[in-house]
Amino acid sequence: MHSPRRLSLTVTSEQAGWKVDALLRGPLALSGTVIRRAKRLEAGILLDGVRAAAGDRVQTGQLLSVVVGDTAVSGAVVPAPGSLDIVYQDQDVLVLNKAPGVAVHPGPGHHFDTIGNFLMDYYRKQGILADFHPVHRLDRGTSGLLLVALHSHAQEALRLQLHTPAFRRIYLAVCEGVPEPPSGVIDAPIGRLEGSVLARTVRPDGQRAVTRYRTLRTGDGRALLRLELETGRTHQIRVHLAHVGHPLTGDFLYGTEDPSLIPRPALHAAELSFTHPITGASMTFAAPLPQDMAALVPEE
Repeated sequence: MHSPRRLSLTVTSEQAGWKVDALLRGPLALSGTVIRRAKRLEAGILLDGVRAAAGDRVQTGQLLSVVVGDTAVSGAVVPAPGSLDIVYQDQDVLVLNKAPGVAVHPGPGHHFDTIGNFLMDYYRKQGILADFHPVHRLDRGTSGLLLVALHSHAQEALRLQLHTPAFRRIYLAVCEGVPEPPSGVIDAPIGRLEGSVLARTVRPDGQRAVTRYRTLRTGDGRALLRLELETGRTHQIRVHLAHVGHPLTGDFLYGTEDPSLIPRPALHAAELSFTHPITGASMTFAAPLPQDMAALVPEE
């Protein structure tokens, strides 16, 4: 099993005399939760390889290191074998291309066949010490890019990026009919549908929801759309397109289910951009349009 993820910092002359705690909170940007967790570990916070206290003063050239990775697995998500299409992985983040029909989180009826189960099995086989730390979610029927953190520090940092310009998600969708105008903005508040535990609807007292769309091509009475969310409401794309009279093809909840065409709502998370939680690098990934969606709007 790999050792828990550590971050390190060499003390500069400008930082000489700082307390360890100030370096952890400032240059290393650790939350109070992560620092408290590290303090409880025998080798959680080290200064030149020796256990350090938060109030210790540092000197130029000393090496400060701190454990930010998981040190144990909670067991909340049971490992189970399953197929994973991993697009990128390092010590802090993992990006995968989720297959349609696979749930992200375990829940009723899906205790052992979710991305969480498959990842915990993968971690165990690879000797990676990590719990399941999803940054965002995709509906079970939606395919495409999903970002997962490999420790809680990365998860916290990435979740702060959600719904900011640093974190961008572009979706592709096939809808029934052709929207007019061919591009625009749907700004309509979304709330729960009365009497349903699952469905949402546009309602005046709902939460603000904004979706930008652009038509890429049309055919067979449908349109392939590129969509970007300014907000992240549950089922936002599905609800908004149904609201304007163009539900997703195959959407059992907001449109018409038709397994002969596609056995799921025709929605794909095609592009993902974020700032790496540790290095600060800009990361961008893309996943091509799945064949089941491409066949709905054939290219001329």
